[in-house]
Amino acid sequence: MSVIGYSRLLIVLLMFLAIGCKKTKDVEEDSTTEINYQESLDLFSNPERGFMHNMVVYSEGEGLNPATLGSLKNEYVSMIMRMYYLEDFKDQPISSTELSLIQSDMQKLRNAGIKCVLRFAYTDDMEGTDAPLSIITQHLDQLKPVFEQNEDVIAFVQAGFIGAWGEWHSSGNGLATVENERKVLEKMLNVLPPEIMVQVRTPGAKQQIFNTTIPVNIDIAYSDEKRARVGHHNDCFLAGGTDYGTYTNIQADKKYISDEALYVPTGGETCPPTGEYPDCQTSKHEMKLLKWTYLNLDWYQPVIDLWRNSGCFNEFQRNLGYRLVLVKAKFPKTAVVNQNYKMEISITNKGYAPLYSYKITNLVLKDKVSGEIYSKEIQVDLRDCKPNGVLTITNDISLAGIPLGDYDLYLNITDRSESLRNRAEYSIRLANTDCWDQDSGMNSLDHMISIVSD
Repeated sequence: MSVIGYSRLLIVLLMFLAIGCKKTKDVEEDSTTEINYQESLDLFSNPERGFMHNMVVYSEGEGLNPATLGSLKNEYVSMIMRMYYLEDFKDQPISSTELSLIQSDMQKLRNAGIKCVLRFAYTDDMEGTDAPLSIITQHLDQLKPVFEQNEDVIAFVQAGFIGAWGEWHSSGNGLATVENERKVLEKMLNVLPPEIMVQVRTPGAKQQIFNTTIPVNIDIAYSDEKRARVGHHNDCFLAGGTDYGTYTNIQADKKYISDEALYVPTGGETCPPTGEYPDCQTSKHEMKLLKWTYLNLDWYQPVIDLWRNSGCFNEFQRNLGYRLVLVKAKFPKTAVVNQNYKMEISITNKGYAPLYSYKITNLVLKDKVSGEIYSKEIQVDLRDCKPNGVLTITNDISLAGIPLGDYDLYLNITDRSESLRNRAEYSIRLANTDCWDQDSGMNSLDHMISIVSD
């Protein structure tokens, strides 16, 4: 063969190899599906966030009404403020009747698929008296088993106990001091399960108790360090100026709460404004800045009505707390039986606040023929998905034990408590179109995989 012939043959071979490489690359690209998800603006409830109702009971009074609790989801309410007044026990132990009332209430909440924010107080009168420190300590010891048995339905606990409404601004027993407030807070943190966070009434109170103005940060977040378990409630939110003494140095205090609220919860209620009523833009700015996760619907009603009449109520209902949205995902179309499956999912948070409670996240495979379900836990902490941030989850999921077949993929985000793990009401719904399966509490990932033999 001539040199020219060899040259032509070499060119042909090189072209064939080039075409062959390109084809292989195309097959690799075709084997993976990239999905872009559409956000939904629908209103719906999610655990431990949003507007809530305040339900008050006095000593040995009426328990929660199951029918009332059952109707709350019609308002997209997933949480109540349960306020227990212990006015009959200022000088004695809490009665067995009162403890049974609290325990019964917690079970009713569980039955209804609801959680609560708890607070205890001894008076609702500025001229009234609270209990001495020794009694408060005794009562917290009595409440410890209740807290432990009902950790699953307690979202947060407010410090309470001291002063009118348990708001710490006064005390008939001289408890409104840093030393006594520290003792009450430390006792609460000791008797509560470590997963439950406590809220104090003002940022100054927390700073004085822990003797630091440094906000909680990623270095101690979600740890056993007591400061990392203390958040904030403001019961005169948007009242103007210092919010009736909530703030001492307004800008510095708000910056402190804003930084802390990446890791500890803020919430509360409005009260009569001292000046102009907060319009939608002002209210939205403050909720976003301070990362509000819940707000009382029952007080102060004229402010709530203003939001309804001005057209921003639904926006607040949608965005108080977290609102997780699927952005995109990459999934292989096929997987080899008993091997690992590499997946990538990006989620953003359109809400005003992050999650504060750890959730269990599972990739769920549902057999298209039999309907059999297989759950594989994903190693991720969704508390890391902060407002306006994007969290990308990249995991190799073991498919061990899952037989050959075609499977639809779902994301199931459940409560950490074993008692609530299979309850759809306590699972997180993602804000995407055509995503939520209400019966199972799972979110469709809009993808099917085929598990094939090696």
